[in-house]
Amino acid sequence: MSTTGHRKDPAYWKAVADSACVELADADALETLAWTARTFGDRWIVASSMQDALLIDLAVRVNPAVDVLFLQTGYHFPETLGTRDAVTVDYPRLRVIDAEPEQSVAEQEAAYGTLHRTDPGRCCQLRKVRPLRRALAGYDAWVTGIRRADAPTRADAPLVSWDERHGLVKVNPIAAWSDERAERYLAERGVLRNPLVAEGYTSIGCAPCTTKPGPDDGPRGGRWAGLGKTECGLHG
Repeated sequence: MSTTGHRKDPAYWKAVADSACVELADADALETLAWTARTFGDRWIVASSMQDALLIDLAVRVNPAVDVLFLQTGYHFPETLGTRDAVTVDYPRLRVIDAEPEQSVAEQEAAYGTLHRTDPGRCCQLRKVRPLRRALAGYDAWVTGIRRADAPTRADAPLVSWDERHGLVKVNPIAAWSDERAERYLAERGVLRNPLVAEGYTSIGCAPCTTKPGPDDGPRGGRWAGLGKTECGLHG
């Protein structure tokens, strides 16, 4: 039974998240997404960096018209924007929502210079964190592609939790997936991938802050290389 009648009550949704964290602890990705669709009706959105369409492919299996959130920072690789556009062709019923910063790249650089070099944390705040917060305000839950295998900072990611920062439920349906499991799904279903993956990019963000990781780096080793930064602030 849908519980969308409780949309405006954060305390209710926190209780829902706490309960689901236990009940869905061993659920697979499709079960978790089916629960999300039943629970939130049309009040949930899937966040995608457009590194691939794995999470999108899973989500459209329970709701072909799902909303997909893309953070349009203005600094993306052309290949990433091409992947975003290709997603709308492969999944014509979904709706991609571009969350844009308050300032264009030109306006921000005129005001502050190249923050991605001098203060990447602030750049992420302006071009990712704040736009995300505004975009999520219209939903009761968001779905992310976080996996525990991605980085030590994500090793304890639950399938469902209460996102205190944004005031809504956060769902990580593939949190328990290994790299091998993700790769198998992508190959078996012929899921769209960003062309940069084939070139050796294992974690794709904004172009000025993304390089190919070295052989001894982790999957996110090419993000903000040499700056001591590993996360953009979207997930805490």
